[in-house]
Amino acid sequence: MSEVPSLYDWAGGASALERLTDVFYRKVKADSLLQPVFEHMDERHPQHVAKFIGEVFGGPAAYSIERGGHPHMIRQHLERHLSEPMRRQWVNLLLDAADEAGLPTDPEFRSAFLAYIEWGTRLALINSQPGVDVEAEQPMPKWGWGEAKGPYTS
Repeated sequence: MSEVPSLYDWAGGASALERLTDVFYRKVKADSLLQPVFEHMDERHPQHVAKFIGEVFGGPAAYSIERGGHPHMIRQHLERHLSEPMRRQWVNLLLDAADEAGLPTDPEFRSAFLAYIEWGTRLALINSQPGVDVEAEQPMPKWGWGEAKGPYTS
């Protein structure tokens, strides 16, 4: 019996996730609802997010090494005042970007992909609210086939 590949490997590794985030952030820049949030986005932001997703999906720990892991990502969302319409648009654009970037379309992968997007965007929404008390020192989430391994699961 062969070993089950990670979501990272199944997606196509770093190059596939970089395509995903490049397409996605092009869409964000053209979106009237999300563009203001990313108005001053660093040109390397898509690559950082690709590394974050890659690590969550079982790839190299590049984001943790270079950027400080999940605590760094949590801090990026503090006081951003995100709204539910923004969160839903983020999800929609990311799903469209996954299609355009050629990520796998099999139901198992897309189910795991969407589950992570839903979890992550809802966490970002909560953490972005004014005055929220956030425990930023959370471990990096790990996502697999049909199972969540985030810092808030048992």
